[in-house]
Amino acid sequence: MLGPGHPFRGGIATTTTAAVSALRARGHQVSFLTPRRQYPAWLFPGRGGGRDPDACVPLPGSEAVLDPVFPPSWPGARRAAQRAAADAWVLPYWTWAWAGCWRYLLAGERPPVVAVVHNPADHDAGWAQRMAARAVLARCDGLFTHAGALADRLARDYPGLPRVAYPLPATATGELRDRIVARQELGLPAGARVAVFAGLIRPYKGVDLLLEAAARLPESSDWQLVVAGEAWGGLGPGLQERAAKPDLAGRVRLDLRWQSEEELRVLLSAADLVVLPYRDGSQSAMAPLVLAAGVPVLSTRVGGLPEVVEDGVNGRLVSPGSVDALVDALAALGREQLQALAAGARRGATRLTWAGYAAALEGLLERVSRRGSG
Repeated sequence: MLGPGHPFRGGIATTTTAAVSALRARGHQVSFLTPRRQYPAWLFPGRGGGRDPDACVPLPGSEAVLDPVFPPSWPGARRAAQRAAADAWVLPYWTWAWAGCWRYLLAGERPPVVAVVHNPADHDAGWAQRMAARAVLARCDGLFTHAGALADRLARDYPGLPRVAYPLPATATGELRDRIVARQELGLPAGARVAVFAGLIRPYKGVDLLLEAAARLPESSDWQLVVAGEAWGGLGPGLQERAAKPDLAGRVRLDLRWQSEEELRVLLSAADLVVLPYRDGSQSAMAPLVLAAGVPVLSTRVGGLPEVVEDGVNGRLVSPGSVDALVDALAALGREQLQALAAGARRGATRLTWAGYAAALEGLLERVSRRGSG
């Protein structure tokens, strides 16, 4: 397995780490080649170069040899991968920033390679970024992804390549805390309905639409909105300016920084609802995590989210890009409806597992290996 892990943070690192652990639990020997750094410093927001030693569990057998920014390191990474004498390589694809490194490794002597396709190309990808993705994915031997909708797209873009889809399971958040205590800690009213957006804030995630929706709710509405996460690029000042306007006074709390695992646990403990107002996207690691914690999700119908969020069962689905749709959904979600959706989330909490994920990936690896030997 090649890709981010400890001491880095983010959805790719936590997913890759969980996949290694799940494959090992099924009896596989898995070497784990991890980065010295994830991104160019100018690309990644926040401090610390994307490091958080508490975000991912350090795994034995890990070796930090990857550096997508420094091509002279790539031959050493190839040698490390070849020394493992593996039957297959597995690598994540999600951004052009890694494409050069992956393309270099794919060009040399290697076993069959399966790409875990988080994104078929960067969000808001231009021509060059789409070509970077194709330069990697077209040279892989199998494609594993997290939504049927993405598998269909990959079938069109890369006909003939074996592919499998399995939705992302939740990464652990631990036991939720008492709701009243969590709200006291966050300074939120005990009796209000609380909606939360958490995660990295990028334009495609539609946080600005959510703020507009909160502003349009009736003055009598008791919804309180918490937006917690690191703002990408220059988004932070604009969000702060919008939240400070009179029509959002007392309704919105912004915490524009990376949230640790414990801070996220407090947020989910306080929440009646998590909102994912995405304009577009492939999937969300936040959705399965939230649902596994027993918190319903209000999401837009984009990518693979409708495969995880079941409208009227564990959440609500609305059209993307529509402030009115968000307003209507929030206004219609009374306490009884929220309680029923939370119960649905709890009932389905064990539907997706990392054991199932590893078994699906294992099946694809077996197909790719047979194909290569044939």
